[in-house]
Amino acid sequence: MNLNSIKEEVKKHLNGQVSVSVFGLRNKNYQVNGYISNVYPSIFTVNEAGVEKSFTYSDIATGEISIKYL
Repeated sequence: MNLNSIKEEVKKHLNGQVSVSVFGLRNKNYQVNGYISNVYPSIFTVNEAGVEKSFTYSDIATGEISIKYL
């Protein structure tokens, strides 16, 4: 996938429920469950229980995060 198609896919799911798996360093993985609250040119934010967490589109392209649309 290229970045433009990833941006379009995320933008289509604005305000939709998502589950984001984050693959961190030293096998420290965690899950973010919430909704896509904002879409910007370089990043998008996911609101989880009132706390916004930001991710870049390149995180998806490189496999550092995995996003599942619910």
